[in-house]
Amino acid sequence: MNTAGTADVPARMGLDLTPFRGLRYDPDRVGSLSAVTSPPYDVVVRPDGLLHLESADPYNIVRLILPQATTPDVRNEQAADTLHRWMSEGILRPDPEPALYVYEQRDDESMFQRGVIGALRLSEASEGVVLPHEDVMPHVVADRAALMRTTSANLEPLLLTYRGDGAVSGTAAVIGRTAERPPLFSTTTEDGFHHRLWAVTDPADLAEVRADLAGRQALIADGHHRWATYLRVRAEHPSPSPWDYGLVLLVDTARHPLRVRAIHRLLHRLPVSQALAALDGSFRIRHLDKSLSEALSALAVAAAAGNAFLLAGDGAFHLVDRPSPDLLARTVPADRPEAWRTLDATVLHATLLDRVWRIPDVPEHIAYIHDTAATAAKAERDGGTAVLMHPVREEVVRELASQGVTMPRKSTSFGPKPASGLVLRTLGP
Repeated sequence: MNTAGTADVPARMGLDLTPFRGLRYDPDRVGSLSAVTSPPYDVVVRPDGLLHLESADPYNIVRLILPQATTPDVRNEQAADTLHRWMSEGILRPDPEPALYVYEQRDDESMFQRGVIGALRLSEASEGVVLPHEDVMPHVVADRAALMRTTSANLEPLLLTYRGDGAVSGTAAVIGRTAERPPLFSTTTEDGFHHRLWAVTDPADLAEVRADLAGRQALIADGHHRWATYLRVRAEHPSPSPWDYGLVLLVDTARHPLRVRAIHRLLHRLPVSQALAALDGSFRIRHLDKSLSEALSALAVAAAAGNAFLLAGDGAFHLVDRPSPDLLARTVPADRPEAWRTLDATVLHATLLDRVWRIPDVPEHIAYIHDTAATAAKAERDGGTAVLMHPVREEVVRELASQGVTMPRKSTSFGPKPASGLVLRTLGP
């Protein structure tokens, strides 16, 4: 395919990543760059994590991605007013020219990841360019869309993955050359991750990236609700417009494999005793007098043999596995591939939540939490049930996505996730 700047590059045959003028914090106007960043909006453990981030710095990005007010409309207007004020005061400044951004994350152990941030042309799943692998919750999409409309901004990037061919050429070569230069900034967040960011503005480098990605396909690793939000808001604006694109981080997992972790469920109104009693012989139940790490190890062993869950919230751990085949046959839809029918998340939602516990999948009844210890602790404190999950393998995710089959919502947590607040994209004047 042709490189950037030529008129005959097909817009929808592959990934179309374009530069944009990033909006970034002025390091001289904030306490520190690490103090103004945040995890993605759906990873913040509220309210404790929210209050911690708000107190870290008066300009923390959480005031934009999770504004606090009495009503949704007031909340979104508050975020827009805050964004515009920070821009007018020079807290956030646009970069002088459009760029793609090389983003690096590393910890003190074995994790090292580099990718490229840019504005990606949006596409429907049916086009086969960007593949979702999870269902979304309509109320979350509506909430995120309202915030995006009001702020006219992409406040945090999605995490998308693609599979490169292993050659040190194209995007990989540009990333490697760029990372040899001094970065725009370097910071370490409180989770121990080191972050560096570079701008790519050279026309030849931009053309090389665009040509390399133009024939590739991406998987949404993290950010299904934000991608659905991009599509919803795009439909409200005549094309062509800036809303035809959305802010993403693209990572080549052939070079930088991501970690895949589980997302756990907190059942607010179901005590553990009732959850266990309702199983009534349909699952095997083993009570574990173990630490959290030991209980999770037991869950991993059980999950290797079949569907398994770890329940917590009453001061102990309860390993639930070996579901009744008759129960599964009655409750799990048979019109999907076997890889979908045997997912823990499928069995949890179709069998346990819908038929055994009869719990509606709405925020008043179910919370989705990434942190394992936090899920168990909240269940203990609130008198509910924590359902701790074992992560699904990445190859299963890709297999289902390539078939156009979406997993139950919040089935996976890919990481490391990009920190929010490092670079934003505005869409309005």
